[in-house]
Amino acid sequence: MSAAAKKTMIYRVKRALGLVKKEESANHIYYETGKRTRRAHATWYRGETTNFYPDKQAIKDLSSVDEYVGKGWLPTAPLISKEHYITAFGSCFASEVTKFLYKEGYQVFGRDMSLNSYVVRSGEGIVNSAAIRQQFEWAFEGNAPKIELWHDKAGVPGDYSEDVRNSTKQIFEKSDVFILTLGLSEVWYDKPTGEIFWRAIPKRDFDPQRHGFRVMSAAENLDNLRRVYELIRTHRPDATIIMTLSPVPLAATFRPISCITANSVSKASLRVAIDELMREPQPAEDKKFFYFPSYEMITSFLPDPMKDDFRHPTDQSVDFIMRTFQRHFLI
Repeated sequence: MSAAAKKTMIYRVKRALGLVKKEESANHIYYETGKRTRRAHATWYRGETTNFYPDKQAIKDLSSVDEYVGKGWLPTAPLISKEHYITAFGSCFASEVTKFLYKEGYQVFGRDMSLNSYVVRSGEGIVNSAAIRQQFEWAFEGNAPKIELWHDKAGVPGDYSEDVRNSTKQIFEKSDVFILTLGLSEVWYDKPTGEIFWRAIPKRDFDPQRHGFRVMSAAENLDNLRRVYELIRTHRPDATIIMTLSPVPLAATFRPISCITANSVSKASLRVAIDELMREPQPAEDKKFFYFPSYEMITSFLPDPMKDDFRHPTDQSVDFIMRTFQRHFLI
């Protein structure tokens, strides 16, 4: 019997004997966090599952990450071997995932820069859910954007050639594991077509009459992620899908509010979309579909996880996240 259960039993005995103080006469339940027993009111029905928020002492022990962050999200046993082909792309944090997997000897496409595909050469710049969806619809269905939407870091536009599309399709068709790292919900778009850019618009091309800025809603992000999920399951029904949310915040917001608050909204929209998708009937029953909580490890678990720029996780933080991933996902 746990200490919390013993304390509850003792409380009930004392109450039955009339030994409970008047101010303690209400029903209580007891739970443990950080090796301490805490008390909560038992007035309300709390459902069949109740997980209390940890205190600082509980998360001081970094080994508690599985209990207080990973619980309910992680596989029961590692499932990715060095024989599997892995595609990881999305936000800049995806490059950290790719580097780690490559260093550990896993077959990750993002390190083979000879492959003529944007998910390889610009994989860390496909940062919003619409851009990720574009790559899958283009590769699998041939749906190319109507205008130039894709640019590299230097602002050079990428073409929609069949050579690049076929390379991307071959990568997707060979992938046993998809790791999709979502970055942000603030996007620039083309007003006539409604199509969304990967990044911002090159300054030389910006036209205020044609180009607009907006924040994608949770519903839009959900629609994009659902479409990505459906395309992967149609063409790679046995592949493992892992979605993550990058802990790297916005460098700047184009909204007339503080960047910190804008970033909170941007991340929340994506986090809600991921969660809603995973609660839909088919994904909820999918034993090869996971969310890896790297975002929460940085924002709510690790002490002082950021570099001095307050945007990028320290090397130690990245290593902790990836070692946690390794322990649960990598054979």
